[in-house]
Amino acid sequence: MPTGSVSCTMCRPSLEVFNVLHDYSRRLEWDTLLSSAALTRGHTVAGKGASSLCVGKRRLGGIGIETRYVSFAPGSLAAVEMINRPAFFESFAASIRHVDTPEGSLLTYKFRFTAKPGWLRWVLEPVMLAALRIETQKRLKALAAFMATQPLKPS
Repeated sequence: MPTGSVSCTMCRPSLEVFNVLHDYSRRLEWDTLLSSAALTRGHTVAGKGASSLCVGKRRLGGIGIETRYVSFAPGSLAAVEMINRPAFFESFAASIRHVDTPEGSLLTYKFRFTAKPGWLRWVLEPVMLAALRIETQKRLKALAAFMATQPLKPS
């Protein structure tokens, strides 16, 4: 099962970054990967058990992955698992860890997946892994740049 990990420093504390990252009403303001993002199945706020649908941009295939939060600790950790069956993904799961640093925080995004159909995994998985790493780096850098433009919160 292919896995990847991408980290990015943020100029803001973990809780601020966490809150922006999981605010689906603001997701498209910074996320370079997505054409749409919304909570699903009646959920109105992100949290453990909530589900969301994130659809990639057309240039990336427009694949929609619906996930459910399996862990949600504001300012620290969120983890999701895929609950739909989109093209090319047999399984997908990801976690996002936040750690405060003297300069702001460090965000680490880890993911794992299995490609389908099974008989094409040998060719699909290396390509998908490379694409996911590149796109994750782009979107985390975009999140860092977005966070740098946000007004400071009073302490």
